[in-house]
Amino acid sequence: MNLQTIQKGVIKASLEVGDFIRKEGMAFDRTRIEQKTGFNNLVSYVDKEAEKRLVDALHKLVPEAGFVTEEGTVEQNVKEEFKWIIDPLDGTTNFLHGMPTYAISIGLTRGDDTILGVVYHIGRDECFHAIENDAAYCNEKQIRVSAIPTLRESLLATGFPYNHSGKSELYLDIIKHFLKHTHGIRRLGSAAIDLAYVACGRLEGFFEYNLNPWDVAAGAFIVQQAGGKVTDFKGGKDFVFGNELCAANMLVHEEMLQLIKTRWGY
Repeated sequence: MNLQTIQKGVIKASLEVGDFIRKEGMAFDRTRIEQKTGFNNLVSYVDKEAEKRLVDALHKLVPEAGFVTEEGTVEQNVKEEFKWIIDPLDGTTNFLHGMPTYAISIGLTRGDDTILGVVYHIGRDECFHAIENDAAYCNEKQIRVSAIPTLRESLLATGFPYNHSGKSELYLDIIKHFLKHTHGIRRLGSAAIDLAYVACGRLEGFFEYNLNPWDVAAGAFIVQQAGGKVTDFKGGKDFVFGNELCAANMLVHEEMLQLIKTRWGY
């Protein structure tokens, strides 16, 4: 398997589907919005069509790979050795409201390990990408996580899940602490972009819970290849399928994680 060649194909597919999403956004028909399970969990015909186009392209690149996708337009197969983990439009609510913060997120895994990640920030025409045993890049320029050494000097990002699982007060307590002890917290509305921004040093850290694998598989891998650290809230490795994630540069991660673990009850 030549990951360099596959990466080029994934980037090409992302740019092409991104162009479709961009054009649809210029004259979007809001009557074609659907409500998925959970309040404000929205989907449109654009999400579904984008996913179908990505699945077709990625299947040609690695025919033996299974799929884990947000919109379920293809049979979900988590038992294959290789799996594509896809969010065709991460930041759907932003897209539906004409806010340009949304992205395509594509990860390729081998067993339990992610070996390729691509996040295409459509509004800024920025393609973040990485493969195993290589650096991370944005539009072919190598990127690294921030060198900011302390939480007090950091800018963080988070998100607000559709389903709080009874933990909203604990989560708000963590946010309040970070607001008092950092340069601030941003809520961009796209976990894939949050992670890409950690990877290129625009943010020092990102944390969120009740995440899905398609939200984070690609972005978390890009952070790691850019020199950052990614864990679940316990400090372990179950952050792709484990629903919670803390990502940051190496210097800030431990400080973030200790606060989260204490307030989260781990």
